[in-house]
Amino acid sequence: MENNIKKGTGVFSNSLIWFGAAVSIAEILTGTYFAPLGFAKGTLAILIGHLIGCTLLFFAGYIGALSKKSAMDSTALSFGSIGAKFFALLNVIQLVGWTGIMIYDSTLSLSGIFENGKWIWALITGVLIIVWILCGITNIGKFSFGVMIALFILTIVMCKVVFFGSDKPASEITSEIAEALSFGQAIELAVAMPLSWLPLISDYTKEAEKPFAATFASSITYGVVSCWMYIIGMGLAILTKETDIAKIMVAAGLGKTALVVIILSTVTTTFLDAWSSAVSFKTIFNRIPEKLIAIIVTVIGTIAAILFPMDNITEFLYLIGSVFAPMIAILLADFFVLKRDYSKNRVKVSRIIIWIFGFIAYKLLMNTDLVTGCTVPDMILTFVATIIVGKFESSKE
Repeated sequence: MENNIKKGTGVFSNSLIWFGAAVSIAEILTGTYFAPLGFAKGTLAILIGHLIGCTLLFFAGYIGALSKKSAMDSTALSFGSIGAKFFALLNVIQLVGWTGIMIYDSTLSLSGIFENGKWIWALITGVLIIVWILCGITNIGKFSFGVMIALFILTIVMCKVVFFGSDKPASEITSEIAEALSFGQAIELAVAMPLSWLPLISDYTKEAEKPFAATFASSITYGVVSCWMYIIGMGLAILTKETDIAKIMVAAGLGKTALVVIILSTVTTTFLDAWSSAVSFKTIFNRIPEKLIAIIVTVIGTIAAILFPMDNITEFLYLIGSVFAPMIAILLADFFVLKRDYSKNRVKVSRIIIWIFGFIAYKLLMNTDLVTGCTVPDMILTFVATIIVGKFESSKE
């Protein structure tokens, strides 16, 4: 079977993919959670968090670009072939969850703005995502570029509402909501979104013609646009004194503009979730065509969006962080420092034990209120533990 991912992986095409990933209703919605901090403090937390998260995103993608392995195949370098299947399964589960969340957020917003029922918008969105999947990454070409231009223009309209839609600029508006989010928690929430893409980025950089340039451009593009989306969400929430995205869109006077933004951004972002779930699933079982798996994931996500409430995604984001932050820390230590490759092993037990240590450490660190959030200290601990164990293993060989 022809692998569509292998085509069209120049610097520009990779940047285009990650622009589409960042322009997302989920990113705008997450940005609303920063409103209690006020504009200046919230923006600082967003920038610091994304600097941390996108640095990790770059290194994760660069491993895939250098090793020419997909995101989940590359985990075999540290955890062995069965270990890679374990993380691939976790990744498929989180991507099915993301697919449902993205469709849910989209349809909830659309049904709040327009009179049609939520299930109708869920079906429409799901069908459009399936059309995108059937077109494939290499065949959406100029149409994809046109969609990105439209989204770019529409987000500029949203920026105009944020910065010029009130008598006072957003930078001078403070939220009336009682502060429920510490600065450290805000940073962690900003780190969490790019961190959620760590198990995907190598799926799109593994065949890059220019590994460093394509990965760097992907990370920078995603980081800048994601910050933009967060700030739009925060600014709209502060401006309208609302955190419900549908009410925000109405209060900001976006109307039909919101329809286009929400549907297109959901399709371009959720396509990546569904497609990467297929790529990850092939690490576990490689006989099923990728497009078929992606379509099945979209159908499951659409049904879940209709049947289940998914209003608060913060716990989901933190769960992703607890799983994948220690995983990537181990992979970074093995690949860049220890120069180890355990892909021929079935399971690298020592790395699984270190991952469990990192997972537990993340959960414990969440109970603290560190100014850096818990991802950075958890990854440092896991990274150092991997190097110490790796050096000890070398001395025994």
